[in-house]
Amino acid sequence: MAFGTQDDSDEVMNEINMTPLVDVMLVLLIIFIITVPVMKHSVNVDLPRATNQPELIQPETVRLSVAADGQYFWNGAPVADEELSTRLQAEASKTPQPDLHIRGDRAVRYERVAQAMAAAQRAGVRKIGFVTEPQP
Repeated sequence: MAFGTQDDSDEVMNEINMTPLVDVMLVLLIIFIITVPVMKHSVNVDLPRATNQPELIQPETVRLSVAADGQYFWNGAPVADEELSTRLQAEASKTPQPDLHIRGDRAVRYERVAQAMAAAQRAGVRKIGFVTEPQP
């Protein structure tokens, strides 16, 4: 008993249907043909000429050194602990604010450097850097 006959129309098609691909390409072509001239049209505006020069105001650098015995030096001059906080507050109020470079001796206790950093933070100094010697 045969349930049905097999004819040649049930074969698998192994060719790509090009019609949808051509339709998509034509739509894209029309879109690009319409949008390219629109993008090229621009309004000519005669802009005014102005000259400006960038500000070359460089903030100064304050060097705070901590000697091996814990003594502070402000740009090479010795400074007392009480005077350090007033100088830091004066520098923090300047515009632009100067950079604070802390140089700590290798033999100094870290506590003295931490005290200087805390005083700078209380004074409002925002730019603090550490100066070290490069490896030989």
